[in-house]
Parts: sequence; C-alpha cells; structure tokens
Amino acid sequence: MKNLPIGYSNLNEIIKNNCVYVDKSKFVKQLIQYAGKYYFLSRPRRFGKSLFLDTIKQAFLGNKEPFIGLYLEHNWDWDIKYPIIHISFGSGVNQTTEQLDNKITELLHTNASSYQIQLQQSTISGKFKELITQLYTKHELGVVILIDEYDKPILDNIDNPDVAIQMRERLKDLYSVIKDCDQYIKLVFLTGVSKFSKVNLFSGLNNLNDITLDAKYADICGYTQTELEYTFHDRLIDVNLPKLKQWYNGYNFTGTNAQKVYNPADILKFFDNAKIYDNYWFETGNPSFLIKLLKMQRYFLPQIEKLVTSGQLLSNFDVNNISIEALLFQTGYLTISEIIPSQMGGGTPSYRLDYPNFEVRHALSTSLIEYFIENKAALAHSRQDLIDALINKRFDKLQNGLISLFASIPYNWYTNNDIANFEGFYATIVYTLLNSLGANAIAENAVSTGRIDLSIELPEHIVLLEFKLSHTADALDAIQQIETKQYANKFIASGKDIYLIGISFDTTAKNVNDFICKKLERLD
Repeated sequence: MKNLPIGYSNLNEIIKNNCVYVDKSKFVKQLIQYAGKYYFLSRPRRFGKSLFLDTIKQAFLGNKEPFIGLYLEHNWDWDIKYPIIHISFGSGVNQTTEQLDNKITELLHTNASSYQIQLQQSTISGKFKELITQLYTKHELGVVILIDEYDKPILDNIDNPDVAIQMRERLKDLYSVIKDCDQYIKLVFLTGVSKFSKVNLFSGLNNLNDITLDAKYADICGYTQTELEYTFHDRLIDVNLPKLKQWYNGYNFTGTNAQKVYNPADILKFFDNAKIYDNYWFETGNPSFLIKLLKMQRYFLPQIEKLVTSGQLLSNFDVNNISIEALLFQTGYLTISEIIPSQMGGGTPSYRLDYPNFEVRHALSTSLIEYFIENKAALAHSRQDLIDALINKRFDKLQNGLISLFASIPYNWYTNNDIANFEGFYATIVYTLLNSLGANAIAENAVSTGRIDLSIELPEHIVLLEFKLSHTADALDAIQQIETKQYANKFIASGKDIYLIGISFDTTAKNVNDFICKKLERLD
C-alpha cells in the first residue's frame, strides 16, 4: 500500500517517497494542445493547485523520471528543457507594501540565481522583465512563468481595504510585465483562491484564458469518484462509499453531475485518521472575515441554499466591491449545483449554488453559531439538549433551548442597528443552529402553494417550522399558515409523522415570544 502524500506539493517528492498520486498530467498536455499561452485557474484552498503547478514545472523542465507510468510519459517531448520562473506567495503574511516588495525582490533574485543570472535593474517591474528576457536569450526558448497564490497578499489584508488596495497595485505592476514580454514567453499559468476583476488587477494582462469554469478542466484539481475508487481501492474496502460521498464529494465547477470532485485534503486526512469523519478541510482555514462580512451585510443565511447568481458576478470581485456570493463560491463554501440557461437564447447562463457537501454545511454553520454565541460552554450543553429534543420529539425542550440560545446572544449584536426587527435574523439563527447540529435543515423549502420557512427531515419524523414577528402575527397564525397552504402535503408520501411548529419572536425582548407545536393528524 502506497503512502499518503499529506503536505506534499512537489511531484518529485511524492514519487520518490512512494506516495499515492492521482494522475493529472494529461492536463499539462491539454494546455498546449489547445494552443493556449496565458492561463488562469481559481480553486479553493488545499485543492491541489500548487501540486498541479509543480507538475507543469517538472514537465517543462524535461524531468521525465516522476512521470514514469503516468499519462505524460509517452505524450511529451522530454528532450526540450524550458527555462522556468516559479513565483509563490503561499508562505508568510505580507502586511505592508514594503514587506511585499521585499518578498517579490527575493523571489525574483532566487529564480535568477538558479540560472546564474545577475539582475541589475532597480525596480521590481524592471527586474522581472530583465529576468524574462535574459532567460530567453540564454536558452533560446520561450520562458514558462508559474505564479502560485497570486492573490494571497491581497486576501491576507482583505479586512483592511486601504492596505489591500496597495497590495493590489503592487501586484498589478508585477503582472503587467508579462504582456509586454509576450515574444519571450512559452506559457503563463496563474493560480489562486479568488478571481479579482481584470480591470483592477489584470488590466495589463487582459489576455488571460480563465479556465476556472471551463468544462474541459473541471477536474484539473480534486479527485473524481472514478479516480478515488481506482487510486485508493485498497483503502476503501471497509468504507461506506455513499456516506463518504455525502460528507466530502460535491465540488462542482461546471454544473454537470459527472464532474463533481472531492477536495484531496479531506480524503487524505480521512484515511490518515483511521477513517473517522471530521471537518478536515474546513479546519485548515479561518472563515472569520467571511463571518464578519455576513454580519455586516445582514446576510439572510438561509438564502445560501439554491442561491442563483450570474456568471459575471460569480467570476470576480474586488476589494471595494466584495460580493458575498462570489466570495462563498471562490473560497469553497458554496459550489455550482446547476447551470440555468439564459431565457434570452444567446445570453449568458446563470448558476445555482449550494453547499458542496455535509462537511461544509455542518462546519460553516457551527462556526457561525459560535460567532453568534459567546458562551461556548452553554452552547455545547444546549446543542446536546436540542439534539435530544429533535430526535425524541421533546418539542418543549426545543422551545426552552431556543429561548436559552437567543438569551445568550450578546447585547452589542443589536447596538446601532435594527437587525432584531427582521424576521430573517431569527430564521438565520435557528437555521444555522439546526445545521450545526447535523440536522438536514432546508430553508425556504418550495411547495406548490408557497415556501416553508424551515423543514427538517429526521429518521422517523419531519418537522415544519414557520416564523412570525409578534407585532405582526403570532405562533397560531404561523400554524394556520402551514395548514391553510397545505405545506405538509409534500411530505405525506414519506409515511413519517409530521409535526408543525409555529414560533413568534418579540423584537423588544429579542427572543421567542410564543411557541406552538402540533402533530399533523393522518387520515389513514
């Protein structure tokens, strides 16, 4: 059994240490076959971008050895060895433009030194152009430029817009050199988490071919189901594949079910940790900025499910115009669930987004509810009580748990805003809490007569919840709405017991005002 390549982003090291490698080398050939020259790829963190970049590097260096047995072994000209400029912003955090300038200068000199080139120019853009032209002159071959985590200096400062903009301008100056050196270049490939606006970052490099949502490259990073079952067959003997798929599969970069992928970080850590299901990918990053942004924009979290957005909005954002939808997608908390063709015939399609899998749904909700509730000990205790209440139909206990939960939200959440006067705020808290418990809570569940505020399908029963604000309606009104609009009809065929819950919230007390639970009478 081969070793697991945890922490490796270098193809040579993976092969040398007898580690598992899911063969992505065919995509290196594909990049050249389509006569492209300038490529950009956005994928969430820990998705294998750096490893793919190194795979490109080893191929263009003419390093055949690690490709023995892989697709590229017999599909590449190993006699040509191209000069490579490899720049990575993955390590360290640059908090000032001076730090970034020093980092870029260091990277350029390191690349130059590896080819015995001395850089004489004083400016960063001058040094970069000098490096490209000297490599071309020395080797009489086009230069391959690989830039990893191209956006990290901006993202590291995204909650400080002034600094982020300064970082963006420094990087813009660097990247603008590439287009001016077109005649000396064989291939350019940039990767990152986000897709920033071409106007603001790539105005000097506007000929980039963005393959982020190109179906030909949908599985350029990540593991498909076929790759998983073939490459890890010896580790999957006692694994429940449907459960593994539910937990970790689902990242989709085209909208077709055939091209969904697993995040490699999840799969490798799952096998390394005795096949225990946990939030492996989620725990490798901190979504604190995202959570702050959700709060600042008073985002109605339940609308995350089945969110529809345009391709243009999905593909890019900028420091001064951060779209929640684009941020959630590009950072991996949402993925494409469906492509919706334009009703105008030749127009561009829209994209329906959703959580990629159970891990992200559960882990993001857990982080959000912990951000709402400062008393973590009380929250942990409440969670277990609420799980017991839902599973064992102890709805009086559910009522008490919700009252306790809302009472734990700090007062400063409500200062200088009127968030407590919005029904969506209360729905967001309940929705987030239930998903953090592992419940399959579906918001705005559509039926023929309207939308159910929240539905939960449990092993033995189904719970339908409707919310009201006490100054407009009460819990009884909520129950009557469920009954009048016959929301339960959608679930009757399941054969499970159905419980209707109406909740009204007092906007002054900022808590549950009234709670009514009613079991639906079955006609059979």
